[in-house]
Amino acid sequence: MSAGGEIPGAPQVGAVVHDGALGLLELAVAWVNRATVLFGMIALLAASFVLTYSVFSRYLWKSGSDWQDEVAVFCIVGAVFLAGAWVQAQRGHVGIEAIAAILPPAVNRVRVVVVDIMTLAFCAFFAWKSWTLFHEAWVDKMTTSSTFAPPLTIPYGLMGAGMTLLVLQLALQTVGHFIRPSHR
Repeated sequence: MSAGGEIPGAPQVGAVVHDGALGLLELAVAWVNRATVLFGMIALLAASFVLTYSVFSRYLWKSGSDWQDEVAVFCIVGAVFLAGAWVQAQRGHVGIEAIAAILPPAVNRVRVVVVDIMTLAFCAFFAWKSWTLFHEAWVDKMTTSSTFAPPLTIPYGLMGAGMTLLVLQLALQTVGHFIRPSHR
């Protein structure tokens, strides 16, 4: 990634670069990504309020509660997993700039495509496993082991949804490497 946050040979961040159905799908995914980031911001705020309440209630009133840790963790899980597709759309994941800087542009474009394909394969497997965990938790009515006992379908569903959105984003970016862009 360059200093401006752009990967050489990659589409400009946030721009719809294709016509037709692919462009419409890119727009729809961009809209969903923005919505999930908004949800993530709210979830992180909720987690911070819950944890702050927990600290004050334990300190001031010497009363603990059994729900705040799980609520905060579930909010954070949702924020992290649902924001993954937006981060990928921005090409904001951790990358090794030194390799991109020393490679010729044509080789770097191939590297970006290969990395996107490998990442897509891994994330597709992760999404599939997340949905299998969700299904198992749903069928077996699994809950956490605390006295609060919220259903495990919540974090597993958030993981599955977030990874599915990430797979969709990666698939769009991978297909985009092979289809001529209409504008940049």
